[in-house]
Amino acid sequence: MKVQIYTMQTVSEALAAAAAGVDYLGLTPSNRGLPGEIDFATAREIADALKGKAQRVALSVESDLGAIANMVAAVQPDVLHLCGNIALVTPEQVKVLREKLLPIYPQLRILQAIPMTGPEALDHAAAFEPYSDIFILDSVAAHIGGIGAAGVTHDWSLSREIVKRSKLPVILAGGLGPDNVADAIAAVQPWAVDSLTHTNKPLPQGGFRKDIDKIAAFVKAAREALA
Repeated sequence: MKVQIYTMQTVSEALAAAAAGVDYLGLTPSNRGLPGEIDFATAREIADALKGKAQRVALSVESDLGAIANMVAAVQPDVLHLCGNIALVTPEQVKVLREKLLPIYPQLRILQAIPMTGPEALDHAAAFEPYSDIFILDSVAAHIGGIGAAGVTHDWSLSREIVKRSKLPVILAGGLGPDNVADAIAAVQPWAVDSLTHTNKPLPQGGFRKDIDKIAAFVKAAREALA
């Protein structure tokens, strides 16, 4: 069972999360007020520090393909996580993006977020599958831009159906923490699980840092559930 954790904001917490056994570490290089967002230079510093220690994942909610490509050039991630509005970044546009990026970054993988809003998620997954390398099935919140960071679960039976139908590895996200990740794995049987909100340590002045103890507990619970 692979584990992905969002969102790293410093080199030290990223290295601590990698040492706790996290496989995929998420970065949010943005200036849109997203939870835990960082500038491109900080994201690149973290990505460089993590090389060889974990897979570096960089998230984008942008709809402009040029802006997405610029972020990839600046951060140099292993995985590009597309979690913007799927009505604006359509499967056809992801195809164009692949054709633009892969000749330059042949090892780059595209992680496509599927908004788990209802049965239509099955059709969205089918449409994006030819142009993606990995899916992440995530919840949606009206107050957060893009897909994810909602902090709540969704209908796991729909997620399970996508896992059964898809040829791609599937990451389950949305409201997962150390206390419910084993149940989620049993219900969905994903390739990997993801956590943001429920592995955070809120700061008194607002914002958060990662709680390494919660991350370690999440990793332990996920791996034990698989065993």
